[in-house]
Amino acid sequence: MSTDRQIIHMDQDAFFVSVEVRKNSQLTGKPVIIGSLSDRGVVTSCSYEARKFGVHSAMPARLARQLCPHGIWIRGNMDEYSKASHEITEIIKQQVPLLEKASIDEHYIDMTGMDKHYGTLKCAKEIRANVIRETGLPISFGLSVNKTVSKMATNECKPNGELSVAKTGVQPFLNPLSIRKIPGLGEKTFIKLSDMGIRRIHTLSEVSPEYMTSILGKNGIWLLQKAKGIDESPVIPYHEAKTIGTQSTFHQDSIDVDTINHLLTSMVMELAFELRQNRKQTACITVTLRYSTFETVTKQAKVPYTALDRVLIVKTKELFKQLYQKRLLIRLVGVRLSDLVSGFEQIDLYSESEEQYSLCQAMDKIRRRFGPGSVKLASSIDLNL
Repeated sequence: MSTDRQIIHMDQDAFFVSVEVRKNSQLTGKPVIIGSLSDRGVVTSCSYEARKFGVHSAMPARLARQLCPHGIWIRGNMDEYSKASHEITEIIKQQVPLLEKASIDEHYIDMTGMDKHYGTLKCAKEIRANVIRETGLPISFGLSVNKTVSKMATNECKPNGELSVAKTGVQPFLNPLSIRKIPGLGEKTFIKLSDMGIRRIHTLSEVSPEYMTSILGKNGIWLLQKAKGIDESPVIPYHEAKTIGTQSTFHQDSIDVDTINHLLTSMVMELAFELRQNRKQTACITVTLRYSTFETVTKQAKVPYTALDRVLIVKTKELFKQLYQKRLLIRLVGVRLSDLVSGFEQIDLYSESEEQYSLCQAMDKIRRRFGPGSVKLASSIDLNL
């Protein structure tokens, strides 16, 4: 794959905070913190003003209050943030040939081959201006030869900025940056490399592949390529976003609604676990119902981005109740989750109570050790369909 690609990365600036500021202009320029209102919770997002005090996402709320005692705390509204995200996606989608929605507030655009017809930088500026004009929300973009460099360019020009890094300028742009700026580099790897004196991308880029492999295995080569500005990962079309689903055909056609609801609960829990394992959330649920007559009906609903069991179970049962109108025997039920995007923790740290989030974490830990079917809600056990 050629490195002469034209990839735009667009990222909303402090997205959740920006949506709150759009509703209430008095929050402009204030240290706004979104997250749990209790000290046992965590910060989901915060304004740049709050970040000056050292506050950051995933920080314990108690510590954030100590660092920024005058911070304005908001519980947050996932439904509003999801609607704003869909709104932005639709605006961008209308103007580009190939779009990937990487998370609730990030998009990649592949404009390769379009530069000879219409300047890519000019196009990126117009898209950004359209989003700001039509939504009132700030957005930044980076333009470069691949996804990694364009994302890093965006991060360097935020908030509310634009940065283009040409092919010849990739290494000069990367060299002075901290290795911490490389997308996907975890805290443990950062500490390990820092202890070895590798703190800047320039230093990392000069390490031999053999040495990187010896200390980090295959991830060492991946990281070395990032440091050299190499990334051939494609922009994945948004309309081809992966879906996950499951269905069950009964041994005997059934009319036992309670038992079917228990089965749906079990199915949703398995799908939600798969979402969290892949660090994804869903914004759309589809329930399928097949009667004994082989007539098949479906019903779909949008939900705020989530990967938590409770939200998905409640909505799935609502859809089943709306679907099951004929009171005929049922042959099959199915559940599908779609409109998947990355970033489970960012969304769900506050979309439900801390107890719900902690419960999911505890249950997932058991599942990873003993298998996906090792944990179930009491209501979903002993199904005899």
